Amino acid sequence: MKKAYIISAVLAALTAAAMTACGNKQTSETASQSSAAETSVSAAAETNESEDTTEAAAAKAENKDSSAEIKQISNTQNDLFTERDLEQTADLSNAKTIKATDDKTVDITEEGVYVISGSAENFTVRVDADDTAKVQLVLDGVDIENDDFPVIYVISADKVFVTTTDSDNTLTVSGQFTADGETNTDAVIFSKDDLVLNGTGTLSIISNYGNGITGKDDMKITGGTYSVKCALDAFEANDSISVCGGTFDIEADKDGFHCENDNAEGTVIISGGSFTISAGSDGIQACALLQTDGGDFDITASEGFEATNIVINDGNIDIYASDDGINATGDSADYEVAVTINGGNLNVEVGPGDTDAIDANGSVYINGGTISITAQMSSFDYDRTAEFNGGTLIINGEEVSEIPQSMMMGGGHGGFGSEPPTGDFGGEPPTGGFGGGRGGYGRMF
Repeated sequence: MKKAYIISAVLAALTAAAMTACGNKQTSETASQSSAAETSVSAAAETNESEDTTEAAAAKAENKDSSAEIKQISNTQNDLFTERDLEQTADLSNAKTIKATDDKTVDITEEGVYVISGSAENFTVRVDADDTAKVQLVLDGVDIENDDFPVIYVISADKVFVTTTDSDNTLTVSGQFTADGETNTDAVIFSKDDLVLNGTGTLSIISNYGNGITGKDDMKITGGTYSVKCALDAFEANDSISVCGGTFDIEADKDGFHCENDNAEGTVIISGGSFTISAGSDGIQACALLQTDGGDFDITASEGFEATNIVINDGNIDIYASDDGINATGDSADYEVAVTINGGNLNVEVGPGDTDAIDANGSVYINGGTISITAQMSSFDYDRTAEFNGGTLIINGEEVSEIPQSMMMGGGHGGFGSEPPTGDFGGEPPTGGFGGGRGGYGRMF
């Protein structure tokens, strides 16, 4: 169990209005496609509809005297996603086509829409365009396997869209990744700039020695079906990951979603989608803020959610963790170390040993929702305060009226005696050691 015991600044409890799932706006797909591209593809810049580039800024909370003062974070759909982000089909009227070919690198240097199809080995699409260019890569039934380099490699652009047609697409890197000069490529799709994933089809990613998809700036996912098997993180970004739709089946040896940059920042905000995640480390990890405003989650991992500040506004969340189910750490000084639950349905089960269902190196606030916890040792562990202001809290099958007292270091554990616990967990902490009769539950849960 991770215990930082970091004393951070006293910041406000964070919460946000629940977001609606992003729309799946469909545009008609034109069948006309131009001739196949050769090694160097250069398309005339097309007139793209202007998009609102306003992104949601990371909100710092103000100091507060009481957690009853609920601060709102503005993370509306219009803040996070542009109209083009939400379009699930591409405008192909002026698109160029690219046929995957063995042992070839295709260079895209100008803004435009590019349709990629075919099967190949050691084939890479490399985007090196102006930093104002918006490039859309449309995957239309591709099956590409590389030995040691990304299939899609974005060096420069304003934003790159990876959009699936109604088709099955598979991208694989089977061996260890090789560097591109000073750039350590580590993912099947590797982008140095903003990345948007959407579409109506399926994208399968296999990365035997690295990440599935890496974005060094912001990553947005608004639609599509994704199957990712990887040795490290399935989806990794530096600044932010924003998801409002899509279906995800993830098997990751490290994290399912991971967001962290060099300044110990990074946010993950999810408002929709269906997530089945099996991860060796964290199901979803953000260095700063992790917020759910909707979605269906089935997570099996060492830890389900981890971030400095975790805000659950809505969603159906099932977590089985071998360590902590939900863990608020002190990785970012910009946010209060806290777990805040305002709504949704949350089921957390943790395995045996030194585990906590909800662990905060700070505070816990429950303001709503239905929370069901199954824990053999500890349901809650917090270093500062805990407030139960609303909602339904069930611990090991029994509804309780307050958050149990945190199990402190050196306090000893009550035993697992023959008599069941009584009352609403509001009495005195249990006494005695590991054979102490009714002390087996009491406040430890």
